[in-house]
Amino acid sequence: MLSAKDIYKKFGQTEVLKGVSLTVNAGETVALIGQSGSGKSTFLRCMNQLEKVDAGEIALDNMKMCEMKNGKIEYANAKTLREITLKMGMVFQSFNLFPHMSVLKNLIDAPIHVKKISKDEAIQKAREMLNKVGLSDKENAYPYQLSGGQAQRVAIARALCMQPDIMCFDEPTSALDPMLTKEVLSVMRDLAREKMTMIVVTHEMEFARDVSDRVVFMENGKIIQDAPPKKLFSSKNERVQRFLGLWEEEKQNAT
Repeated sequence: MLSAKDIYKKFGQTEVLKGVSLTVNAGETVALIGQSGSGKSTFLRCMNQLEKVDAGEIALDNMKMCEMKNGKIEYANAKTLREITLKMGMVFQSFNLFPHMSVLKNLIDAPIHVKKISKDEAIQKAREMLNKVGLSDKENAYPYQLSGGQAQRVAIARALCMQPDIMCFDEPTSALDPMLTKEVLSVMRDLAREKMTMIVVTHEMEFARDVSDRVVFMENGKIIQDAPPKKLFSSKNERVQRFLGLWEEEKQNAT
């Protein structure tokens, strides 16, 4: 479904992605884990056209987003890029809700103006999605009236209102306390059970271990291991073991 091959990305002289290749199949939940600065979020942003790659190939449902031609990266035309964009939903760690709009208006704005669906249809879909994330009673609230967990669930509902084929999450719980984190992860667990295709950049190891179909460990701009959770969490790879050891240590210190 989503294919990335030999992705390279630099910021100035700093090489952030060093030949990353990943395939995500329909219905899979793939967790990207690794220490901060390993390239996880940059890779996800490249998949969503929020960053331009320097080299490599990205395709979604056999539509090429970019590819190498004569040794240079070339992106598809605007029409194809728009089609690809509409197939992908993105949820950020900082919610990115429009503060001057009600929850309902946040949800219906893009479907009406981007997908050109009727207001009535957009409202119906928005209410379905608010019910899905457990916030039916908040449609008239404004972002400042929501808790962090509620705001992030609204952000998920907003992305779902565009009816994407694949959902991308960039550290969706990193700004939340443990109780609010639980609220958001519960919604994401439900999406995984429904076989929504998802790529999740996360530091929530229990989610990666218990919910994902595959876990991808990144370090220093490269994929070190890509495996089912059971295999990765019992990995003999020294670098994976070291990272998981730090997580176990943090978990013990917190209890």
